[in-house]
Amino acid sequence: MSTEERYCLECETTLRGRMDQKFCSDQCRNSYHNRQNSDANKLMRNVNNALRKNRRILAELNPNGKARVRRDELARKGFNFNYYTNIYQTKGGTTYYFCYDQGYIISDEKYFTLVKKEEYIN
Repeated sequence: MSTEERYCLECETTLRGRMDQKFCSDQCRNSYHNRQNSDANKLMRNVNNALRKNRRILAELNPNGKARVRRDELARKGFNFNYYTNIYQTKGGTTYYFCYDQGYIISDEKYFTLVKKEEYIN
């Protein structure tokens, strides 16, 4: 049996109990892991928020499954053209950009054609 003292990784309180115990409480365990993951979570949260906002804008402007809108209208609503979930390229060379099930094709430099992918998950 080891007599070495063990300490909570978060608050450094002396631990009593199981030998593999790392934290004195659930609160300390949660605080420790939240602090460890905070930078990554902040980045991921910001990216996910941008993707959700883009999808919401596309769905709002495309209620019937296909629509044509001006690029400046998307930009005015706060659409971020740098964020999308996937790209689909047809055999004909047309590139679709998707935010989940809502997508668009760049028709020309001023207009986008909005589409909705019905069978998103194969």
